[in-house]
Amino acid sequence: MPDFDTSLAEILVTALLAYLAGSIPFGLIVSRAFGLPDPRGIGSGNIGATNVLRTGSKTAALTTLLLDAAKGLVAVVVARAVAGEDAAQIAGLAAFLGHVFSVWLGFRGGKGVATLLGALAGFSTLVGLTAMAAWLGVFLVSRISSLSALVAAALTPAVAFLLGQGQLVVATLFMAIVVFWSHRANIRRLIDGTEPRVTRNEP
Repeated sequence: MPDFDTSLAEILVTALLAYLAGSIPFGLIVSRAFGLPDPRGIGSGNIGATNVLRTGSKTAALTTLLLDAAKGLVAVVVARAVAGEDAAQIAGLAAFLGHVFSVWLGFRGGKGVATLLGALAGFSTLVGLTAMAAWLGVFLVSRISSLSALVAAALTPAVAFLLGQGQLVVATLFMAIVVFWSHRANIRRLIDGTEPRVTRNEP
């Protein structure tokens, strides 16, 4: 973690605002705007972009993906500009946790992958791009979104360390643990060989 120079009051306010922003359920909002079914009633039952894709709209899924990623990126960038690097890391973590445990949805939400990638890009462009490349590479080979997310999350703390971003190791390790927790059902299906793939012709 970086040195903490920002006051406790500023850190707490930053964390609260970032958490509330991260809690915005864009998957649900976008689905309603597109006239699509509630994504919580299909597939894995969460509000993430992969599940929105299962409602039948690639455009809605892409919109959800970009908005969820923006929650993490914007939280980090704004907190850094207003308060500093310590606040930026707290904001990224808070926005990520807001997405996974949304206060607007009874502390349920998405699995955190897009918001994680957005926050990582805010923390460090190189670390963020490396995580995105890992996700994309695994996905192109396996066509399994959850496996791609798990690999990218698991690699990120080591990548941050190897790229000389040691101050990010604690934050990225914590986020990776939460991603694995949110994917616990997917992990069971991966072990059983029953995790569904995203087909090339999926609507």
